[in-house]
Amino acid sequence: MQSDIIPTESIVSNIILIRGEKCLLDRDLAILYSIETRVLKQAVKRNIDRFPEDFMFKLENREIDFLVSQSVIPEKRQFGGAIPMAFTEQGVAMLSSVLKSPRAVQVNIAIMRAFVKMRKLLASHEELQKKIEDLESKYDNNFKIVFQALKELMQPPPDQTNKKFGFRITKG
Repeated sequence: MQSDIIPTESIVSNIILIRGEKCLLDRDLAILYSIETRVLKQAVKRNIDRFPEDFMFKLENREIDFLVSQSVIPEKRQFGGAIPMAFTEQGVAMLSSVLKSPRAVQVNIAIMRAFVKMRKLLASHEELQKKIEDLESKYDNNFKIVFQALKELMQPPPDQTNKKFGFRITKG
């Protein structure tokens, strides 16, 4: 069976940050698993005891509105009136015990690899920031402007609303 059933980049592009957690929405997971969203939700509801709040949670209206405003979700009615579910990495792993098709197993492997790749990228970003700070402490004020520019380039874009509960991570 093919283990690279879905390119990692296409999974990473669907991972969003909600409530400080990297998550995948039920609709995106359903597409990856090649099932209807309602089928995924039914499987979860039948096994709800396997999905505590840190594995899966339902989005609040303000979170949905924010995701729509950030164009992560084109429009609210895309959910057909159903409240979207967000799955953390642990929740996605738990889905493999609920969705037992061969495709579901392969998709879960691909998703776990995407989360690992993301963690490695974040770790390398932190290492780079540490190296810059070390260099800055060694050199005099002649390089102060260079170090300031590097720090600014490494900062995420400013949040207009000061409410950081969702964004889409894109390849770039």
